[in-house]
Amino acid sequence: MNIIENPKPSEWGNILQRPTQTVNDIENTVTQIFDDVKRHGDEAITKYTSIFDGVTLESNLVTDKEIETASAAVNDTLKAAIQTAYNNIERFHAAQKTQKVEVETTNGVQCWQEKRPIEKIGLYIPGGTAPLFSTVLMLAIPAKIAGCKEIVLCTPPSKTGAIANEILFAAQLCGVSKIIKVGGIQAIAGLTFGTETIPQVYKIFGPGNQFVTVAKQLATKYGVAIDMPAGPSELLVFADDSANANYVASDLLSQAEHGADSQVILVTTSKAIIDQVLKALERQISLLPRQDIAKKAIANSKMIYVENEAVALDLINEYAPEHFIICSKNEAVFVDGIVNAGSVFIGNYTPESAGDYASGTNHTLPTNGFSKAYSGVNLDSFSKSITFQKISEQGLLDLGPVIESMAEAEGLQAHKNAVTLRLNDLKK
Repeated sequence: MNIIENPKPSEWGNILQRPTQTVNDIENTVTQIFDDVKRHGDEAITKYTSIFDGVTLESNLVTDKEIETASAAVNDTLKAAIQTAYNNIERFHAAQKTQKVEVETTNGVQCWQEKRPIEKIGLYIPGGTAPLFSTVLMLAIPAKIAGCKEIVLCTPPSKTGAIANEILFAAQLCGVSKIIKVGGIQAIAGLTFGTETIPQVYKIFGPGNQFVTVAKQLATKYGVAIDMPAGPSELLVFADDSANANYVASDLLSQAEHGADSQVILVTTSKAIIDQVLKALERQISLLPRQDIAKKAIANSKMIYVENEAVALDLINEYAPEHFIICSKNEAVFVDGIVNAGSVFIGNYTPESAGDYASGTNHTLPTNGFSKAYSGVNLDSFSKSITFQKISEQGLLDLGPVIESMAEAEGLQAHKNAVTLRLNDLKK
């Protein structure tokens, strides 16, 4: 990891850059695949699955038999763990339900807001080197609670044409409507336009690599909503002398092993912690099965020493991390002061892994600084708010002149007339 001491605020922008390709580097590829899928549907999907996943499928639809076989293959211990995670995630997201908001803004003018589920949603579940069955829980559970009618799940197949048993088990547990063996850009394109086997959806959820992130952004140009820009995983830890260096190192590595383009950052007011964490990283990384991936991510990562907590907090808010761990004797300073973060983990005994799997919070979070403007996935992500209003005769008599005056001032005579006609009838 690169060690940086007391960087000036003017240097933060360069220091905190993510190790990602620019959109321009990959947008042409994404656009070409989108155009091909739009014109040729499943034929194009099959072609790109062969090119990128190394398998030619007779059908990209997962059958009930495949789900049954996969579920039977998951061991009972893991099934119980997944069920516990399911219960916690369901409990936390069900608690986010809100009642109808209703108010009489003025005499005779009743206004209210109600939530309605998004009817058709697409879930993208990364496969590759680490099939993320936990993401199935994070996305399908709130979708089910919200009442979404159609939940379509896309995930890349292996070279044998299979989907990870755990993904299929979690999908059936959560009541997913349809599971499709397709990944990458072509999956997002299929959900955007619809094909012979992939339903068109209204909103797409799920993390992915940089190509998937750009594909999701392109989908918005065709009228499909997305959860957020969510690319390679990232973690920032603040640690002072009260932190356990072994724990800090384990948290940094837990995100580094996601992918070579992941980034982890340690911000600290303690030079001793830097030395301790470096030694712990060296010990722990050598024991990881995915150490080659973790080492590449660590090479893109940084340890930043600053002199006080105020500077640390400003730097962290500027970075706007996806995951933020606080290991500080003055944790309240950071809890109260953080304004840009996807999800926050507090104390030496709150590993980021808890949020990834089973504590109940959602792990689908904004990356690449987007937590400055985006929230992580939550129950409201799967619904939209509709406003209603009903005005009584007396309400229009009272409010009508206000509307007429404002409409006339904006030069919108038809707007004024819509009120004036009613007022004239009421006054007769």
